Amino acid sequence: MANTSNYTYRMDSELRAQSEALFSALGMNLGTAINVFLRKAVRVGGFPFDVTLDTPNKETVAAMLEAERIAKDTKTKKYNVSEAFEELNK
Repeated sequence: MANTSNYTYRMDSELRAQSEALFSALGMNLGTAINVFLRKAVRVGGFPFDVTLDTPNKETVAAMLEAERIAKDTKTKKYNVSEAFEELNK
C-alpha cells in the first residue's frame, strides 16, 4: 500500500457540491481530482494553468474607454461587416 497522509481543508459547500458533480461526471471523486491537480502541479513546477487577475492593464482599459467613446459618438461612421471589409481593402 502507498504511503499516504491526510490533509483537512475547508471549502464553500456550494463549490464542493459543484466540484463533486463535475468530477463524478468525469468518473472520479473529489479526492482523486485533487490528487490529479497536485501531481500535475508537481510535474510542471507550478500551477498547471495560468493564475492571473481579471484586471485589464492600462493599455486595455484605455482601449476599452476609447471604444466606448467611439460607440457613443453620433458623428462616428458606422459600418456593417461587408462595408468594413470594403473600407479596409481601399
